Amino acid sequence: MDLKRLLFVIPLAVLAYLMVIQWSNDHGHNDRPDEAPPALTQQSSSDVEPGEQSLDAPEAASERASAPDTGTMPGETDSAGNDANAQDTRLVSVRTDALDLRIDPRGGDIVYAALPKHLQRLDSDAPFVLLSDDQRRSYIARSGLQMEGHQGRITFNPEQTSYQLGDDQDSLQVDMSATVNGVNVIKRFTFERDSYAVRVDYLIDNVSQTPVSARFIGQLARDNSDDPTSGAGVGMHAYLGAAFSSPDEHYQKVGFGDIQDGKFNNTDVRGGWVAIIQHYFTTAWAPNQDQQNLYYADVDQRGRNVAAFASPSETVAPGQNGDLSATLYVGPKEHERLEAVAPHLQLTVDFGWLWFLANPLFWLLTHIHALIGNWGFSIILLTVLVKAVLFPLSATAYKSMAKMRKMGPEMQRIKEQHGDDRQKMSQEMMKFYQKEKINPLGGCLPIVIQMPVFIALYWMLMESIELRHAPFMLWIHDLSAQDPYFILPIIMGLTMFLQQQLNPTPPDPTQAKIMKMLPIVFTFFFLWFPAGLVVYWITNNLLSIAQQYYITKRIERGDGDKDKEKAA
Repeated sequence: MDLKRLLFVIPLAVLAYLMVIQWSNDHGHNDRPDEAPPALTQQSSSDVEPGEQSLDAPEAASERASAPDTGTMPGETDSAGNDANAQDTRLVSVRTDALDLRIDPRGGDIVYAALPKHLQRLDSDAPFVLLSDDQRRSYIARSGLQMEGHQGRITFNPEQTSYQLGDDQDSLQVDMSATVNGVNVIKRFTFERDSYAVRVDYLIDNVSQTPVSARFIGQLARDNSDDPTSGAGVGMHAYLGAAFSSPDEHYQKVGFGDIQDGKFNNTDVRGGWVAIIQHYFTTAWAPNQDQQNLYYADVDQRGRNVAAFASPSETVAPGQNGDLSATLYVGPKEHERLEAVAPHLQLTVDFGWLWFLANPLFWLLTHIHALIGNWGFSIILLTVLVKAVLFPLSATAYKSMAKMRKMGPEMQRIKEQHGDDRQKMSQEMMKFYQKEKINPLGGCLPIVIQMPVFIALYWMLMESIELRHAPFMLWIHDLSAQDPYFILPIIMGLTMFLQQQLNPTPPDPTQAKIMKMLPIVFTFFFLWFPAGLVVYWITNNLLSIAQQYYITKRIERGDGDKDKEKAA
């Protein structure tokens, strides 16, 4: 490249670099603006349209209930004949060290949930908002009591409108009461310190003269808005949608498109759970694992995707008490917390189809972090250990590539000699491979065998919430976000370019040009990758360069010693 061209390219590259940084500053953040919780005097947005707050659970896997559960609206009366407006319908505020919730007394639904231990953004003090029901996104956790002879949601009377877990308390209990057809019902929420699991109980006191049959219904309702925690730019994205679990199929993903098309078949199973999953966070209903539960998916009156369960009906005789309960999880996808809620709920940490490789890698990464205390250096050490385990396979590949590189001039001579006759050239090339004992595929097969390990490592790093807002060093303050200055992707591209210099040049000119472009293409792709993934790729490339350089020099040195022996 002459001096004039160089003087033109350098300013152009700098300008392009500055433009990419500015574009990233303008569009790179996908987190939503800081959200304020709904005011305690605000009524639920479900008051806008009649019936949109209804819970419609099928009586069996093959049919819907004949009488849908229609919501009670302002100015109307509920099924007990009480004036709905006469009751206190202000949202109930509940704050613990792990959760900040708003509960709507009309049905007792959780219409807002923030996580104080997880920030909305690294540069903000606002907590991450997982559940909300506003103009930007509708995502709530609903629960109801379907009672025989009762149509409509139950409007509860809370004992108070604000609850706070005290510093000297390990648990917090929130009770809301109502009387339905002569039956006293208490809806109880139980919170534990440092827990994202909420136990929800319906305590039934049948003071009437007739038996009452009731079932617990739990629903997760979400619209089709984007995942606020998914990264911007290119690359693979985490799963956003519903999931169900049963003894036969521990983790069944049901996309929102399938719910809209009605493709999920209602199913009765023992135990199980239902969840809606997004990047880093999940909500899940886990009913009693010793009972036969009905799982179903539907679209509600507002067009939201509904993933739900219904417990079996229980009959409470006159003068007797009943208790119907389930656990709601609203929080981060952390293995230990999810395992404690329900069997196989930890599978919502979706490591993809290579989960059987990703799980032990995650176990190893967490143990390394327990010793080091820095997730960035833990990723580096994990990559070193994985590379060490795969050293024999890598060595075989690099030995083959080193021999191909050494024989490059002779291969080029054969190509030039028989370039016009491809069949003859192929025959001469095969004779040359046999003579020199070179396997042209020897450098590919070991690398292909290693690819599942590195793909599993990629998914493990991308899905682990432990990396969210985790600092590394210098300018990298969040390993789950892109490098703000794109320094790491550029370093990754340079390491990829250096690695190419150690590889044999492909005999095909077109293929050779494509290979030269790969570092540029990959650098562009990695501009918006999370920094933790780029750290992994840089470490892997540097280790590969060192290993390949060592093996290449050893082969060249060995061949040189043989030449000296022949000359002597």
